[in-house]
Amino acid sequence: MDEVMNVVIVGHVDHGKSTIIGRLLADTDSLPEGKLQMVKDNCKRNSKPFEYAFLLDALKDEQSQGITIDTARCFFKTDKRRYILIDAPGHIEFLKNMVTGASRADAALMVIDAHEGVEENTRRHSYFLSMLGIKQIAVMVNKMDLVGFKQEVFEEIKETYTAFLSKIGVEAKAFIPVSGYCGDNIANTSENMPWFHGGTVLSQLDAFESTPLPDQLPFRMPVQGVYKFTAFGDSRRIIAGTVESGKLNVGDKITFWPSGKQTTVKSIEVWNAPAKDTISAGEASGFTMTEQIYIRRGEVACRSDETPPHTGVRFRANIFWLGRERFQKDKHYFLKCGTAKVDMTLESVERVVNASNLSIVQRQYVEKNEVAECILRLDYPIAFDGNDVVASMGRFVVVDEYELAGGGIITEPLSEYNYDTRNIRWSGGSVNKMQRRELMGHDGLVVWMTGLSGAGKTTIAQEVERRLVSMGISSFIIDGDILRNGLNEDLGFSEEDRVENIRRTAHVASLMKDAGMVTLVSLISPYEKSREAARKVAKGSFMEVYVKADIETCKKRDPKKLYQKAQEGSIKNFTGIDSPYEAPQNPDVLLDTELWSEEECVETLLDSILGRINFTGTRK
Repeated sequence: MDEVMNVVIVGHVDHGKSTIIGRLLADTDSLPEGKLQMVKDNCKRNSKPFEYAFLLDALKDEQSQGITIDTARCFFKTDKRRYILIDAPGHIEFLKNMVTGASRADAALMVIDAHEGVEENTRRHSYFLSMLGIKQIAVMVNKMDLVGFKQEVFEEIKETYTAFLSKIGVEAKAFIPVSGYCGDNIANTSENMPWFHGGTVLSQLDAFESTPLPDQLPFRMPVQGVYKFTAFGDSRRIIAGTVESGKLNVGDKITFWPSGKQTTVKSIEVWNAPAKDTISAGEASGFTMTEQIYIRRGEVACRSDETPPHTGVRFRANIFWLGRERFQKDKHYFLKCGTAKVDMTLESVERVVNASNLSIVQRQYVEKNEVAECILRLDYPIAFDGNDVVASMGRFVVVDEYELAGGGIITEPLSEYNYDTRNIRWSGGSVNKMQRRELMGHDGLVVWMTGLSGAGKTTIAQEVERRLVSMGISSFIIDGDILRNGLNEDLGFSEEDRVENIRRTAHVASLMKDAGMVTLVSLISPYEKSREAARKVAKGSFMEVYVKADIETCKKRDPKKLYQKAQEGSIKNFTGIDSPYEAPQNPDVLLDTELWSEEECVETLLDSILGRINFTGTRK
């Protein structure tokens, strides 16, 4: 019996959730031997009446206050499946903990006090369950003993709560009148309510429909870390993490998202355990690769033959906000999804929902304990799934400063841009610089990459361009060889011609920068004076990048044998051989390709560019 179902128990404070769970465990003989008697003896010693809730409330301050302040998990099984029951807090001050518990559930049991009826947190918790995509809900009307087991009380609560659920698109699978204190309709049919002809809580658990087992879903493993070994001849590079879903075998082709890098699984590594050929959902492990590619924390390993996740920087989400300060625009937060942690901003609030009465408020901020539909924008792409593929990979939390302040689920991936030209005031004539900046969503920039032939300028520029374009940032490479076959074909390699080559290139790059593009110039540009002139042409929107490698290293990398030809005399005025190179003394960015890998150079340059191009409010 491998099937496991997570069920969360929610409801208003003091409506009896923990008591029902305790009674369920006791009546199904699911408690450890002696546990029940131990709790009863403890109550007797402390002169307090025994409560079944004490079987769960293990924390001292919980028993002293009589409320559950954190999610408690317990386990039991029936002939059909195994269960993990999650007791979530009901007090409004502990909604963060309630949401944490509910986020792992496949189904929910809502507890309503028959004497108190449907209260604010009853409705609030119901809306949160709906937001988290939990559609299987059964309702337990508890404490029926306090209202004389009257059917009319039960029917009135059923009618009221059914009307509320219909507004959020949820239909309860069952309504069950129960008494956790007396045990009515928990595991055994009640003799006190002959008018009720439905099942018990226990039978309803088995009636919930199973969700696909994690092993049957596409493989997802958020990268927790990368470990490189060097001692005793061990050269393994292990990609480590916990498998969220699916299975992975030795020999499977893997794609990492959002980077799109691919490799093949060479071996599966498990700490302090025998070697194995397969890992599956729930396992913390790792694997080595046949091709050694650079991967970092936050990427998601996926099998190349399965449905890929979404990737992007912009999406629509359901947010529940629990922070002390309001959730607002023009402020930076962190979003954590899987192992990814990225800078995030609130782009817009589509609507704020009062979870108690479902009234809609139109404003651009979210207060504590409110629910909202929002559009979020990230500084870097992440990989995520829809609720219908791998639900856990579409859930996230928001960190404000150093505190967990909110969370939610991604409901829809959105395109990089959503321009609203109605907000741009046209004054006639051609589009001016500020209007173009608003349309593009970011500033233009000239990225002037200088260095010897073979240092790696074009290789790095091509990968940076690819990543910028994948993020929706307009960029283009101006390569020296391309210009000499067109615009600058009349120029040679004398000092005067080199200076003119750079002058023309600088003006072209500046025009492209004014058009809003990140323009990557890959040019040896050996003279310091010419590079400074190029900086002036760009009017400050200029970044000098020194791609460093000494002459001997560049000779070894020389696929076209240019250095060899220059030394043989078939190429004249070749930089580094018979023409000087004036290395930058204070470049804006230094990329030492002798010491750094290509990936490290790319990441460094990409971060520097993103820090300079000043995204605007209309880049959506």
